[in-house]
Amino acid sequence: MSPAPLAGGLALVTGASRGIGLAVAGALEAAGAHVVRLARSLADGATETRTDLRCDVTDPAAVDRAVGRVLAERGVPDIIVNNAGLFFIKRIEEISPAEFARAIAVNLTGAFLVTRAVVPHLVQRGAGHVVTIGSVSDHVAYPGSTAYAASKFGLRGMHEVLQVDLARTGVRVTLISPGPVDTEMWDPVDPDSKPGFTKRKAMLRAEDVAAAVLYAVTQPPRLDVTEIRLMPTIYTPRG
Repeated sequence: MSPAPLAGGLALVTGASRGIGLAVAGALEAAGAHVVRLARSLADGATETRTDLRCDVTDPAAVDRAVGRVLAERGVPDIIVNNAGLFFIKRIEEISPAEFARAIAVNLTGAFLVTRAVVPHLVQRGAGHVVTIGSVSDHVAYPGSTAYAASKFGLRGMHEVLQVDLARTGVRVTLISPGPVDTEMWDPVDPDSKPGFTKRKAMLRAEDVAAAVLYAVTQPPRLDVTEIRLMPTIYTPRG
């Protein structure tokens, strides 16, 4: 791989202010792309290699404004990384309707809104790459993960339909499904104190997921990396 395999490219990453999103944005930027970072906690600003836009991806109007600004000021992105998400563990009887709706809105609807706004431009150009950050919970059921699993299984479904709908358009799609990643999302759970949870020192790092994204988006056009699953070497399945 060349030192700057994405030189001249444009990437858009959601939930890019911390955790996996921040690591992905950093990896793409280091590979030469100009990276547009979207997050509710970011202040608008730009450098030579990065543009930050404050955006709540659950708000259709906010997404349309942000994407419209990117198209007008930077052009059509080459890479979209749908990463914004939230995580909590509660049994179904403990989840309020508002909590369930919020999980679906952030983890699934946000990805839908961003993809919906950008994909027509990718198809018109005949090139582009949509990466979705899923989870081991998009294919394995864990106790207390009703809302999270519903959103992540939904992401998998959307990814697989995109794969069919975008076949032969030149637009590639990749689902990255990592196991537990040591980010601040785990702080309220405190897995080190609970039996049956992978301990934080054994979890994946955000940089591991970023490396998988970079691998997928730097492959030659003849190669379609449709899915990557990542798991810690030392893994404790909850059951």
